Amino acid sequence: MSSPRPLEVFLSHSDLDRDLAESVADLLARHGVPVWFSRQRLQGAQNWHDEIGDALNRCDWVIRLATPNAIASRWVRLEVGFVVRTPRFDGRLIPLLVEPCDLQAVSWTLPQIQYIDFSDFERGMRQLLATWGIGFRP
Repeated sequence: MSSPRPLEVFLSHSDLDRDLAESVADLLARHGVPVWFSRQRLQGAQNWHDEIGDALNRCDWVIRLATPNAIASRWVRLEVGFVVRTPRFDGRLIPLLVEPCDLQAVSWTLPQIQYIDFSDFERGMRQLLATWGIGFRP
C-alpha cells in the first residue's frame, strides 16, 4: 500500500552533494512531485535561513540524502532535528542511503527509519516513487 502523494517534498542535503540533489529533484519533478531544495529555490538577497524554515513549514514530506557529506553538515543536522521533532512528519521522512555512513551521527532516531538504498540511482528512484504509488519513467 502506498502513502499519499506529496504536495511538496523538502530535499535535505549537503551542498557538496548538490549534483545528486539536482538529479533527484529533476527526476521527481518529471514525475509530478514538487520539490524544494536550497540550490534551486534560493535567490539573491533572500534570507536563506528563513527560506529554509518556510519550506520546512510548508512541505509535507522530507527526503534526506544520506552521505558522509550530509553527516558532516551542520544544516542537515538542524533540518533533520526539526523534522524528527515535528509530529506531522511521522512516517514522512525518507532517508536515501547513497553511501555507507553513520545515520545516528545526525539523529539517534534515524537508524529506526526505513531507508531506501540509493547506491544504484535508478533502482533507488523506482523505490522512492513507489512509496507514493508512482511508476518510474526514465
